[in-house]
Amino acid sequence: EVLMDEVSGVDTEKRLVRLKQHSISYDYLVLATGIQYNYFGHDEWRRVAHGLESLDDADLIRGKILLAFERAEEIAALDHADTERIRQLLTFVLVGAGTVGVEMASTLAEMSRMALAHDFRHIDPRHAQILLYEAAPRVLPTFPEDLSAKAQRHLESLGVKIYTNTRVTSVDADGVVAGGQRVRSSTVLWGAGVLASPAGHWLGAAMDKSGKIIVGSDLSVPGHPEIFAIGDTAHVVAPSRNLLGIKSKGPMVMPGVAQPAIQAGRYVAALIRRRVAGQPPPAPFWYWDKGDLAIAGRTYALADLRMLRFTGFPAWVVWAVVHIYFLIGFANRFFVMLQWVLAFLTKRRQVRVFPGQERAVEAPSSLRG
Repeated sequence: EVLMDEVSGVDTEKRLVRLKQHSISYDYLVLATGIQYNYFGHDEWRRVAHGLESLDDADLIRGKILLAFERAEEIAALDHADTERIRQLLTFVLVGAGTVGVEMASTLAEMSRMALAHDFRHIDPRHAQILLYEAAPRVLPTFPEDLSAKAQRHLESLGVKIYTNTRVTSVDADGVVAGGQRVRSSTVLWGAGVLASPAGHWLGAAMDKSGKIIVGSDLSVPGHPEIFAIGDTAHVVAPSRNLLGIKSKGPMVMPGVAQPAIQAGRYVAALIRRRVAGQPPPAPFWYWDKGDLAIAGRTYALADLRMLRFTGFPAWVVWAVVHIYFLIGFANRFFVMLQWVLAFLTKRRQVRVFPGQERAVEAPSSLRG
C-alpha cells in the first residue's frame, strides 16, 4: 500500500509510526526520509534563497529567474536611466558550488546566453551576471582536484564568476553579503550544505553532525534490529568495491548520492525477506562504488569512475545514458530522450513556461512600491 501523509514521529516501544491523523503499526520499519538544505541557523534565509529539492522547487526557481528578466525588460522599456535596478535584477547569486550549484550555474549561464539571448528588445540577457560562491577552496569539493579545476575553467568560459574561499554571511530580499562585500541581487539560489530529516530525533538514536542516523553493518539502528535507515537518512561506513569489483583499502563513509540509497534499499529488502523466511542473514552491507558524475553544461560533464576520469562530451553522454536508464518505463525514457535531442539540436529549452500556479515570491525592497 502507498499512503500519502506526513510522519510526525515513531514510537519504538509500541512499534507505531505517528502520522498527522492516526498511527500505523509495523513489524519492520525502513526510514528513507532524505535531507533538507542547511541554512546554518538562519532559516529565515529560506524565504528568499530557494534550494532545489523537488519538482515544485524547480518550477519556482524557473519562474523566479524568468520573472527577473521580464521585470528588467519592463524597467528598461519604461525608465532607461534606472540601470541600478536592472543590474540588480540581472544579477543571479548561487550559494554553494557542489553538484547542484554547478549544474544550476551552468544552466543559468546557457539560458541567458543561448535560449533567452534574442527574446527581449530592451535588455540583453547575455549581460546577466552569474555569481557562484563556495566556502571551500574549490568547486565540486568532493571530486578530485583535476576535475574541479576543469569544471571551474568550463564555468568561467560560460561567463560564470566563481568566488571560492568565500562565505555568504547574510541573505535578504535585496541580495547577500559575501566575503564582507554587499552584492545586490533579486535572485539568490541555495545549494550549500544539507541536514538530515528529524528521523534520528524520533528514535533517540546516535547521529552524526548533520543529523544522519549512525547504523550498523546490516543498516539497522543499534538497539532496534527491526528498524533500518538508508539513503540520506543514514550515516553508513562500509567496505566498497570499484566498477571492476576490486576492494578498497578500507571502509568508507557512503556519499549522499543515489547509488548508495539504491543498493541499501535492495540489501534491506533481501535481509527482511530472509528474516521472515527464517533464513540466515546476508553478509554485512558493502558498497559497489560506480563513481561520480556531474553535469556542467548542455554538452559538458565530469566523470570520476575511480580508475578512470574524463570530462566533456563523452562524460555528458555517460551522464545522459545513466539518467535515462533509471527512469521508470520505456515511454518515459523515449520522450525524455526525444526532448533532450530537440533541446540539443535547437539550443533551446522550454524555458519560457511559467509555473501554472502563482507562488508568493518576495520582491526586493528596492523594487517595491
